[in-house]
Amino acid sequence: MAGTTNHHRFTSLAFTGAPVLLGLYGGIRLLDGSRSPGAGWLAGHTALLAGLLLFAPVFAVLRALIEPRRPAGRIAANAVAGLAFAGLAASLVQVGIDLYVGARAADKAEQELMFEQIQSHPGVLPAFYSVGPLLFYVGLLALLTTLAARRARRISVWSPVLVLAGTVVMAADLDFISLGALLYLTALAPLARRAGRRLPQMVAAGLST
Repeated sequence: MAGTTNHHRFTSLAFTGAPVLLGLYGGIRLLDGSRSPGAGWLAGHTALLAGLLLFAPVFAVLRALIEPRRPAGRIAANAVAGLAFAGLAASLVQVGIDLYVGARAADKAEQELMFEQIQSHPGVLPAFYSVGPLLFYVGLLALLTTLAARRARRISVWSPVLVLAGTVVMAADLDFISLGALLYLTALAPLARRAGRRLPQMVAAGLST
């Protein structure tokens, strides 16, 4: 019983904590000195890293909530979730690189030189800075859209719309990350309670197979 309650709380926390930490990163990023090596850079990217990690249970529960009945539907749902997790993995690598550079570089010039050296390796830019992280947003939007289409009474159609708006806002200007995160929070927070109920069921199903 205690384990189920803890799963419930953690998953509910993930659906709200992930966008909150993303917004915190966006806010820290606006502070003076936060875009150069130092405490601001490390604090902001640590918040971003924590927020991204919380998206892992979010993706897992969204996939479970879809509950496709036909094999083709399960394949499609797994493919969408796979895109989301692939984008998450790429984003985590990018943040890891950012933290490493921010911790090692002595100043802005050295920071830029280190980024140039790392990104000059074949495949790094598309895998971890352009195409790869984009899959995170595509996967999240696809999961919510699929869920809204299948479960009109259990998830508002506004959830994917808000996530799309938040993604567009952040893509338009990184200074609006906190605004985009607020839109994400508005979209995901209503799912927190339902997600908390669903994760224990997933764990129990896994143990029974």
